[in-house]
Amino acid sequence: MKKNTKKRTEGLYIVIVGCGRIGSIIASHASSAGTNVVILDKDDNAFEALASDFTGFTITGDATELEYLKEAKTDRANILLALTAEDNTNFMIATVAKYYFGVNKVVARVNEPENEEIFKEFGVTIISPTMLMVEQIKSFLSSEGAL
Repeated sequence: MKKNTKKRTEGLYIVIVGCGRIGSIIASHASSAGTNVVILDKDDNAFEALASDFTGFTITGDATELEYLKEAKTDRANILLALTAEDNTNFMIATVAKYYFGVNKVVARVNEPENEEIFKEFGVTIISPTMLMVEQIKSFLSSEGAL
């Protein structure tokens, strides 16, 4: 009998805001790992991008309105990921999650590098697709002797 070495994360509860490319992939992976996941998006059609075996919950609504974050039981979340395409939306959701709902670990997508500092000042962990790409390209160019 083969031992299942896949780590289970059944005790974790994650709220994800934004079911675009990034949000749908993360939600699908977390769900298949056994994590409890709720994903919110304004567009009901966005949930079609979730994996067919997604076992979490979906909520259609604007997460900048408290009622939808309450419906997602954000106050019980261990982690909230604000992954919309809009920095201002992500900032608002992330700070409300952290300071109103008391979510301990809040991560936000930040597209514009000049916005990174304000997120950090409010204790929000950031992931910047722009800066990740820049660093990857710089690393490649450096390895080719171009930098």
